[in-house]
Amino acid sequence: MTATTTVTHTLVARNLRVDTVTGQPVLKGVSYEIAPGEVLALVGESGSGKTTAGLAALGHFRRGLVHTGGDVSVQSGDAAPVSVLDAGERERRALRGSTVAYIPQDPAASLNPALRIGRQIDEVLETHGYGASAAERSARVGEVLAEVGLPDDEAYRRRYPHELSGGQQQRVGIAMAFACRPSVVVLDEPTTGLDVTTQTLVLRTVAALTTEHDTAALYITHDLAVVATIAHRVAVLRRGEVVECGSAEEVLRAPSHAYTRELVTAVPHLDGTGVTAASAPGTHAVASASDGDAPAAGACAGAGGSTPASSGIPEHTPALSVSGLSVSYGDHRVLRDVSLDVRAGECLMLLGESGSGKTTLSQCVAGLGEPHTGTVSLAGAPLAASTQRRTAEQLRSVQYVFQSPYSSLNPRKTIAQSVELPLRTLTDLDVTARRARVAETLERVRLDPALAQRLPDELSGGQRQRAAIARALVTTPEVLLCDEVTSALDVSVQATIVDLLCELRRDLGTAMLFVTHNIALARHVADRIAVLRGGEVVESGTVDEVLDSPSHEYTRELLANTPRM
Repeated sequence: MTATTTVTHTLVARNLRVDTVTGQPVLKGVSYEIAPGEVLALVGESGSGKTTAGLAALGHFRRGLVHTGGDVSVQSGDAAPVSVLDAGERERRALRGSTVAYIPQDPAASLNPALRIGRQIDEVLETHGYGASAAERSARVGEVLAEVGLPDDEAYRRRYPHELSGGQQQRVGIAMAFACRPSVVVLDEPTTGLDVTTQTLVLRTVAALTTEHDTAALYITHDLAVVATIAHRVAVLRRGEVVECGSAEEVLRAPSHAYTRELVTAVPHLDGTGVTAASAPGTHAVASASDGDAPAAGACAGAGGSTPASSGIPEHTPALSVSGLSVSYGDHRVLRDVSLDVRAGECLMLLGESGSGKTTLSQCVAGLGEPHTGTVSLAGAPLAASTQRRTAEQLRSVQYVFQSPYSSLNPRKTIAQSVELPLRTLTDLDVTARRARVAETLERVRLDPALAQRLPDELSGGQRQRAAIARALVTTPEVLLCDEVTSALDVSVQATIVDLLCELRRDLGTAMLFVTHNIALARHVADRIAVLRGGEVVESGTVDEVLDSPSHEYTRELLANTPRM
């Protein structure tokens, strides 16, 4: 008689149901289970409920949500499973951090800016009674820092979060999560804001720690290329329901559900495939109040062949020109003699890892950065270093779209009010003309008019990002600065945004500086690439030149570290 092996699952969700306070279902009977040392990727587009399902493992529900059925249980070692949702508040708090740990998307959100990082990790240990003495806790702090690939010496422990790069901050967050050796860790998009090199390091760290400590990991993500790198199994969530679940190999290579096939097809690839959607080319779906994020109409791959609308700028004069730009913070040189041009209707991708200086450069162009040497010119006319010394016309002509759609809009103003604000401060249009321009711009970014009177927290991430783009476009700028505008978005919504940006270049002749660490988007959005490393442009050329025949070792390293399906 053959013996059967019973698999013990550390984290189990059964028929989990969550509604809004108004009775609208968010999770409709979600079930999943994760074994020790296993990584389950929970994937789905913005608004699918994946973060709600993940936070339920900690017994947490965001404001406005109500648990209406089902359960989540965790098991630590040989102890009996514990219901997280039936536990009292005191017991639930004890579980968080010791048995179930959480790593948020934004590394800065998990760190106290006023405390040194060694002290922050020590606080987690002290709170949960880890170790019999301060010396034991100190030894564990050093051990867990080493586990995530950071220095474990006293000098490093005494650093503050702002003294670390984004990738280092995220690894400190991972160290805090694994400090008490939890049985379960919930990772909520932990590599979204990281460049490909740092992302690779973080993914390897997570994979090694879950295996080494037999930790069950729930990895919430929209990035299917990352899923292929780290996950053992995948559960696909759509509108609050699991529509497909299986091994990563099965789900990614031979998806059985039409929605999963759409997600896989929308993943951008270095060769220019992907970033497609279900709707027919040339049609534009409108993101309505009920649909969440509409699918893209089809991306414009390497829009160099398109003929942009006239921008009013002489043909041979760049819309944007940066010459000899240098920025220093004390003795630290952030940008070193950077020069680049962007013509009307052209998109230049500014590519580089965390700390390369790409956001500093874009902020200098916008007049938001530190004092700099060198010049920034708009249609041949030099711009003052600060927005305070630029004319209203110049401010209207250079607009910025920030990375986070969640923090770039005023939470107390409606979408219409936020989009109208630049018109109120930078133009002399009357109320009627302003409102007409707002309605026209919202339509251009394909946002349903019904969303105009809503607050940002009533919109999905993709809808918010389109509202932020509308606010930047409402003044009809000649130059649009896009700072990691797709990094927080799932692949289907990312496809919508890429399609929209290509359309704007084609229809309005807008010059675009597209700041990103996601090299896979290059052929979908850009004509040329400038690669920034350590504040210097180390390589530049057309998209095909840089991707097919990279001349610099750093560019070759970025290409090698880019996750692939």
